[in-house]
Amino acid sequence: MISVRNLSKQYTIGKRKQYHRLTESITNVFSHPIDTIRGATEKKPTIWALKDLTFNVKRGEVVGIIGSNGAGKSTLLKILSQITYPTRGEIRLKGRVGALLEVGTGFHPELTGRENIYQNGALLGMKKGEIDKKFDEIVKFSEMEKFIDTQVKRYSSGMYVRLGFAVAAHLETDILIVDEVLAVGDANFQKKSLTKMKDVSEGGRTVLFVSHNILSVKRLCSRVLLLENGKLVSDGDTDKVIQDYGGEIQNTITKREWIGSDDAPQNGSVVLQLLRICDDQGQDITDITTDTPFNIEIIYRAKKERDHVRFSLIFYDVWNNSIFTTMNNRESDWYGRPYPLGLYRTVCKIPGKLLNNGWFNVSISIVGKDHYDSRLVPEALKLEILDGPEVRGDHAGPFDGYFRPSLAWRTRKMK
Repeated sequence: MISVRNLSKQYTIGKRKQYHRLTESITNVFSHPIDTIRGATEKKPTIWALKDLTFNVKRGEVVGIIGSNGAGKSTLLKILSQITYPTRGEIRLKGRVGALLEVGTGFHPELTGRENIYQNGALLGMKKGEIDKKFDEIVKFSEMEKFIDTQVKRYSSGMYVRLGFAVAAHLETDILIVDEVLAVGDANFQKKSLTKMKDVSEGGRTVLFVSHNILSVKRLCSRVLLLENGKLVSDGDTDKVIQDYGGEIQNTITKREWIGSDDAPQNGSVVLQLLRICDDQGQDITDITTDTPFNIEIIYRAKKERDHVRFSLIFYDVWNNSIFTTMNNRESDWYGRPYPLGLYRTVCKIPGKLLNNGWFNVSISIVGKDHYDSRLVPEALKLEILDGPEVRGDHAGPFDGYFRPSLAWRTRKMK
């Protein structure tokens, strides 16, 4: 269904080109001839978003595409969806292609949901009668009955996703391409969408699925492509490629410092200066086991006297699946009180005998007086939890899951 040969895409980076009227361009040639020639001949810096990709996708295959941010996943999907053209190489597609790449893809904001369904079908070459047969099913799946005759410019991002995915999944396309956009929807709709994509593939249609949610990729895809810096570095069985991906991104970051930096993360209330992992004596920790506690220390400067400074620490596994979140909104000493100008140190203690061994990354969210005054620092820390002996005891095998707590067990002989 899809054949890709030596596919490459190059972009020019740097300052965006300024466009002028024809009269301005002619005037510049005569008034600034040297600058005009220099601008025409100056070599602009470029970047290869994709480099020499070659692969095939068969009918009915569900193929996941994974990789870190900037790996080229979305660029590949835009080329396959024929939104943009490759710099070199070729793609061959058999049949109609339906795509959901961004919130509101293919929707005209001034049209209603009903009108956009028919417009999308028409763009795919479907006749009105064909769309009529699918219309009720699309609306029911999207759960948008009340708003189907409302202009989509009034939709929330979640409503966009619901209707957009319903249209892409139900109209008669041979290839369905879905980007990370499903992450915008709520958990129940994501679950329903994944089930629908599985049904679509079992009906003989081909699915390409980009996601950072590795659990969804494992559940849905029988084959995975791993991209790194625009290159295809692994293509094969889902479990094997995901294991390769985990190996690529395992690197430890136990300390981040922004003192004197113009790029220091901040919101309206505070500026971060230091984020690190340490012990109770304030010493840096590099080796952490499942048995030992550790602290995450946040040092920051209050910019303005505010009555609300909140931090959230979000733990993820190596594939960016959220594990748990903790926040300082139950701290009795300072939470809800004004923070005078100055330097502060906040410490979150992570108990021992909680996390399982493995790789984790930690994001920090800074929230001010309201949720609009917030800043997220993704993957601020990366750490490996080593295998410890205390909870393991005499168990020789692996422990499944993200946690390895030490829980109380008791046995009594009954009469």
